Amino acid sequence: MLRVTEIRPLVAADWPAVEQIFAAGIAGGDATFETATPDWATFDRGRLAAPRLVATLDDEVVGWVAASAVSARPVYRGVIEHSIYVSPAHRGRGIGRTLLARFLDATDAAGYWTVQSAIFPENAASLRLHESAGFRVVGRRERIARSTLGPRAGTWRDTLLIERRSAIAGTGADS
Repeated sequence: MLRVTEIRPLVAADWPAVEQIFAAGIAGGDATFETATPDWATFDRGRLAAPRLVATLDDEVVGWVAASAVSARPVYRGVIEHSIYVSPAHRGRGIGRTLLARFLDATDAAGYWTVQSAIFPENAASLRLHESAGFRVVGRRERIARSTLGPRAGTWRDTLLIERRSAIAGTGADS
């Protein structure tokens, strides 16, 4: 198992490596319905400023995690949707687990009470990773959209809605 050198905030200078990792996930066809990476400005606008993290090995970005608000409505201020990606060359080595754990610590500290995502049922590695971090499947969206890339291009796909409820944030009467 490789050791992550550092987990740190994702900054604009990380974008070329983050984009490359994101593009690899898109090309595989089982990580997202996206068909192309955005430019940095679009990525930056669409994600919360924090927590937004990268994992590095010997100063090379090998994974990232970021989140978006689920809704602009104040009642949902503690609910976010995240994405996590690890470089194909570094998968299966504990990087995702370490990165997700640090991200969840940061979401708890920031007061987010629900972290959610949608995962293709065929993405067994992502499901295992999230289940090990306390996520649970709360629903299945059947034939929600048609894939355009990867081995399942042209087929209707299901997604599993997963969530993790914080044991810290959103538990008090003042939350």
